[in-house]
Amino acid sequence: MTNTESKNPAVEEAALAPQIRADKYDIQSQSTLPDSLASAMVEANLFQLFVPKAIGGPQTDPITAFRAVEELSKVDGSVGWCSFVASAISIYSAWLPPDLARDLFGQPIEIRAAGSFRPTADAKRVNGGYQIGGRWNYVSGSDHANWLILNCNILDDSGRVFDAQGNPVTRMMIVPRSAAFIEKTWSTLGMRGTGSNDVVIKEQFVPEEHTCMLYEPAATEGPYYNPRLVTAISWSLASAMALGIARGAMNDFVRIATSSGSTTSTTLMRNRAPTQTTVGEVEAIISASRAYVLNTVETMWKGACRRDSDPGPQILQSRLAITHAIRESVRAVDMLFNAAGTNGIHDSNDLELCFRDIHTAGQHIAGLHSNFEYAGRLTEAFLVGNVALRTGQTLEWDGETMTATNCPEAERFVHPVYRKGWSLD
Repeated sequence: MTNTESKNPAVEEAALAPQIRADKYDIQSQSTLPDSLASAMVEANLFQLFVPKAIGGPQTDPITAFRAVEELSKVDGSVGWCSFVASAISIYSAWLPPDLARDLFGQPIEIRAAGSFRPTADAKRVNGGYQIGGRWNYVSGSDHANWLILNCNILDDSGRVFDAQGNPVTRMMIVPRSAAFIEKTWSTLGMRGTGSNDVVIKEQFVPEEHTCMLYEPAATEGPYYNPRLVTAISWSLASAMALGIARGAMNDFVRIATSSGSTTSTTLMRNRAPTQTTVGEVEAIISASRAYVLNTVETMWKGACRRDSDPGPQILQSRLAITHAIRESVRAVDMLFNAAGTNGIHDSNDLELCFRDIHTAGQHIAGLHSNFEYAGRLTEAFLVGNVALRTGQTLEWDGETMTATNCPEAERFVHPVYRKGWSLD
């Protein structure tokens, strides 16, 4: 590998675009990235965007990382997805002591990580570490990975271990890809090139020092590696991927519109008012969603760099923006696909591929409507906290009636009395 200091991911992506286009057929037919493309992405640091500099990684800032994944996804959604997921998984290299991480991943560092946050298998405590075995699904990029980072439920001699709140205790296990068997289960509507197959490990010992907990402090200092921020920062790349697909769909639609009529008219689509209206509306959808994400991610990042004591409101806005961008990207591609008519249904054009990819990518947890519910509940909690500060009291809050049962004076902040409106009388 080359020196990470010399690599700008956004620039490197542009250089890869011709190769990605040339590999499109193989990506779809083989349901994975070709080895040559995966190797080129390793050289460009596109699988390890968030790996810390302390162990030899690029530690790319989130805005630059966003743009890199977005640009990849304009060309091919599966390629952008693999960059997003590998970078999100490899961020946990920061939870290892730097000396150990450098020993594991080599110098210059090479970490092509795949894995799963879903604890679908178990790890039993044994002397010096854990004995793991089981199956993990949706492990994107496992074909070209050299390391697997897998979340496991912890067992002891008495069975499953639970924390004080009654939740299962889990740990991330970092194991070589050679320890696993890849079962080809990935047969889907879209994002076929991600190769998100099942990983099966029959039995493997993992030393204690090769494990970490998701939300414990990282071994590496820095704003990236705050356990409270790591999910939002990682998921920002999911929105970059979705917006990239939407922008790619727009480009494909414009090419169709400037060269095709319809079954009922030879008039080019571009010269029709409905087409122009669709392009204008979709442009507004993509641009507004993108601006919302970039604004919230930048705000969150600046707060992290300042070491703000409570990043909760910034995380909340980022989560909202990420989900909104993914859902709006689905809507934008649907509008373009419908406007294209029968021109859009052929696999000889990329609009058809964008349609399949965005509807598959939109099912990722980062794009589900449940994130809006999560944000809504947190918004209420933050607002109640502001009311508590205004009153100077600890509030006993009744969410059903939206009242503080122990503090009548809070009512004026929650349900203020407004003056009567203007009248002609």
